[in-house]
Amino acid sequence: MPSPDLQESLEKIRPTLLRFAMLQLRNEAAAEDVVQETLLAALEGKSAFSGRSQLKTWAVSILRNKIVDHLRRGSREGTLPIVDEQGDEDFDALFDGTGHWQEAPGDWGDPAVVLEQRGFYEVLELCMKALPEQVARVFTMREVLGFETEEICKELKLSSSNCWVVLYRARMRLRECLQLRWFDAR
Repeated sequence: MPSPDLQESLEKIRPTLLRFAMLQLRNEAAAEDVVQETLLAALEGKSAFSGRSQLKTWAVSILRNKIVDHLRRGSREGTLPIVDEQGDEDFDALFDGTGHWQEAPGDWGDPAVVLEQRGFYEVLELCMKALPEQVARVFTMREVLGFETEEICKELKLSSSNCWVVLYRARMRLRECLQLRWFDAR
């Protein structure tokens, strides 16, 4: 039987795990499922936790694996939608005829300092939630879960060029959102 301290500690970080899962999966039931699987795996695998990292870090790494498993199951079952290629005109308007910015992005300063600022991650989370679901899924698989582009294409049945377009859109929308909600707001 797991120690009461471990159960209590895991219960304290459960909201963080759930928020992370919701951001990745955008489905409350699926997020609950992967978090429950994560907590169960953590309780069953207590001996694997050496204490070299924080419990939260260890639990999030288990959660990431559970999310990857969930996404793979979904792609095999054909439940993941294919991303369409509409909306390029929104991004084309950001650039002039030579491919340069119509309006140069503002100075974001030192990224390491920004990441340490209170509230940045809340704004980033809001910006991620504002992305269309399929765009967020591709971006998350690549930048958060560490999938290779070829693997994303295989899992989501996307062409390589479509995947790169989706990643481009995600980065552009996040850049624009962070500029408006964080950098310009300071």
